[in-house]
Amino acid sequence: MGQVNFSDLSGSPLFNGMATKEIEFLSSIFTLNQIQAGKTIFVENMPGKSLYLIRQGTVQISQMLAEMDEQVLLTLDSGDVFGEMAVIDGGNRSATAKITKNAILYSLAQKDFNALVSEKPRLGLQLTLNIVRLFSSRIRNVKKDYRTMLTASLA
Repeated sequence: MGQVNFSDLSGSPLFNGMATKEIEFLSSIFTLNQIQAGKTIFVENMPGKSLYLIRQGTVQISQMLAEMDEQVLLTLDSGDVFGEMAVIDGGNRSATAKITKNAILYSLAQKDFNALVSEKPRLGLQLTLNIVRLFSSRIRNVKKDYRTMLTASLA
């Protein structure tokens, strides 16, 4: 754990439409975590409690297809966000997140997100919109990749 400083990540889509002071405020509610390669952040189907912003390192997102058969969905690095829906709905994780290169992550707990939305509604709304945009973009990309895969398999 340590001091959070978003100066090197202010261009992250998580902070779109936010003033410097708002980003500085957000840094006070995120937690810094240093995690070694090989560690698992969360496992598919476990309850979601936080979203993560990658400052440094690499995170692999995967899903189980069958017992002992895992498919890598994407690999994320600096500036990327994952686990974002946990702060919105608190539902179970839809994938597994593993550190593949030593990482520095900033995490935002659902309880802190909820307090932000209550105490600073305009900033909470902007953060929520940015989270939804990130999620929507991922869904669109997955749909496009799926369509490409189907087209290739029919050829």
